[in-house]
Amino acid sequence: MKEEPKQGSEASLPESSPIQWHPAFYAGIQIEFGKEAKYLTFESEHLLGSKPMQIDVIVKKEENRTLKKNIGRIFRRYNIIEYKGPGDYLSIDDFYKVYGYACFYKSDTRSADSIKIQDLTITLASQGYPGKLINHLRQKRGYEVRCIEPGIYQVRGDIIPIQILVTRRMSPEKNLWLRNLTDHIQSTEEAKKLLEEYKKHKTDKLYESIVNIIMHANKDLFKEMDIMCEALMELMKDELEERERLGEARGERQGEDRVNQLIEKLISLNRMDDIVRSVSDRLYQKQLFAEFHL
Repeated sequence: MKEEPKQGSEASLPESSPIQWHPAFYAGIQIEFGKEAKYLTFESEHLLGSKPMQIDVIVKKEENRTLKKNIGRIFRRYNIIEYKGPGDYLSIDDFYKVYGYACFYKSDTRSADSIKIQDLTITLASQGYPGKLINHLRQKRGYEVRCIEPGIYQVRGDIIPIQILVTRRMSPEKNLWLRNLTDHIQSTEEAKKLLEEYKKHKTDKLYESIVNIIMHANKDLFKEMDIMCEALMELMKDELEERERLGEARGERQGEDRVNQLIEKLISLNRMDDIVRSVSDRLYQKQLFAEFHL
């Protein structure tokens, strides 16, 4: 079943605030599984024992359930995931740390061998290609590392199935959200596609969470008004059509002008999260109109 990400403050993020990539990744990996997410249980920041050891994400899969999603094909009962956000490198030591976490997770139970070693998998995810780690796995561990599809590298040779996800190399069709969980979205077309997909799920807090982070991280790209206004006007289409039906304020044209003005003001103040929230929260949108006297 899906679990909503932890919600932060309602206020806009200050300009100097560090970008919280891990909650967005936690939302993104749930989104990626789509309809299959109902067969999975997601845990964020799972603590190991009483000491400060923490697994980024654990995904528990229903027994005897085979997943079709490309990133979930190796999944077994218990799936340990380590994520490195943009700017962080997936190192050789990270591999051994996560491997140790998997072993500790197996042993940290009330009864002996209640979690079977054959029920564990490891997923390592990062934006960049971890060349030193992959060379180490091949040369020092004797593993076979093979790219089975864009951005997904299967590691063979260990009792625990392992995969490495290089998010920037992943398919824009199959893995749109993880691919664009970055501070360097490469094209306006990808930005538009993200907003189009968000429109389909604009009341879903998982989508709101990841869109907020992506827009903050790529604020210069999203500040281009031809991208932002066109996409968000489409997202707010329901509100504009309702105004037109009610015959308020000279109909759709004035409604469009009003929304454009709101978007411009929020962008100038770097309040990207307020833009996203206003799309799905009609009451909050009205509060913003009042705040700026629109």
